[in-house]
Amino acid sequence: MGLLRALKKRGLQVQPFKCGPDYIDTQFHAIASGRPSINLDTWMMHHHHMQRIYNLYAENADVCVTEGVMGLFDGYSRDKGSAAEIANLLNLPVVLVINARAAAYSVAPMLWGFKHFAQKVKIAGVIFNQVSSASHYAFLKDACTDAGIEALGYIPFADELYIPSRHLGLTLTSKSSMNDVAEKISILIEKYVDIDKLISLCQAVFPCPYTLPYVSEEGINEVFQRKIRIAVARDEAFCFTYHENLKQLSKWGHITYFSPLRDNKLPAADLVYLPGGYPELYVRRLHHRKEMMQQLRTYAERGGKIFAECGGMMYLARTLTVKKGKIYDMAGILPIDCTIEHPSLNLGYREMKYKGVLLRGHEFHFSMITSSDVLHSVAQLYDAYGSEVNTPLYRYKNVIAGYTHWYWGETNLMQLWE
Repeated sequence: MGLLRALKKRGLQVQPFKCGPDYIDTQFHAIASGRPSINLDTWMMHHHHMQRIYNLYAENADVCVTEGVMGLFDGYSRDKGSAAEIANLLNLPVVLVINARAAAYSVAPMLWGFKHFAQKVKIAGVIFNQVSSASHYAFLKDACTDAGIEALGYIPFADELYIPSRHLGLTLTSKSSMNDVAEKISILIEKYVDIDKLISLCQAVFPCPYTLPYVSEEGINEVFQRKIRIAVARDEAFCFTYHENLKQLSKWGHITYFSPLRDNKLPAADLVYLPGGYPELYVRRLHHRKEMMQQLRTYAERGGKIFAECGGMMYLARTLTVKKGKIYDMAGILPIDCTIEHPSLNLGYREMKYKGVLLRGHEFHFSMITSSDVLHSVAQLYDAYGSEVNTPLYRYKNVIAGYTHWYWGETNLMQLWE
């Protein structure tokens, strides 16, 4: 966030990207840079598609910043899906960010290992985080010299830069707070990081080359003889979306955004999209929007198409149980009950084939389904290793819902209803 803001303050058009399936960091990126952040993921996307969207969004930018995912070589299978793999596919230089709070010269062998482990990955330099003093940084610079990696600066330790747990979600609704954090970090970066040197070392050939054989995506959107009406839920409770998914929807028709938290009327639509988010944090407000839930029920009973993911599926359930066992009635479209009374993390990449459509996505949630009565999954889901998982995909009439956040930036989602 800080680097994005610092570059923006220089008058540059900054395009952020995010490695992996994260849909929260991208929102922070947008706050810091003023531009939508684009996911890059080699599990959910074909290589040529990822390269195409990188070139597309980078073309009108002065500088691109791609945030990695976990450690540089951490992927779903060894380095598959890692930031290192994406950097190699896009010909991007890598700037390491290393937490040096409890280390000094001992980072030298670590840096040497990063530099020599995979020669195809170009390490441009390193920035150290949580550095206690200038003398501490001097030890780190010595380590860089002996490891043969450029030291680009550091961020001093600062308690006020702490960002609350991502699941609290409230940080997403407080844009001014996140804006303040981005500004504070940018000031530190301007003072302690050599931005000019960073830019100089990170020059890259553009556009990035395509993986051959190149597969054209032309024709995906030609199936629609008429534009359809699409209603997309968007507010604090439903905010987990991939930018390319929404862009794909916009190609198929006109999008009207609505808020289940605030609105009483469902927009006229041929398709309703309910993305994930934090319905459990706003369950009381959602519960009191009876008219909205009734209109959704009527729409569904009349055969209206609804696509719901994770929190969107929970909203369609009969009930949602939150802390201390408090139970709230939800839309009651799906004969299932959900609970987050005793949170349990479920996460991982997912794949399924339904109605001839192959979809890939990511599952990340703390809630669970406590009862599903007669409603059973209509598709078998698999993880990144090809093993079966018990994550369901439900269908009731034309309502399709499940826990997985799917990526359809290169897919005709409407085939699910054919």
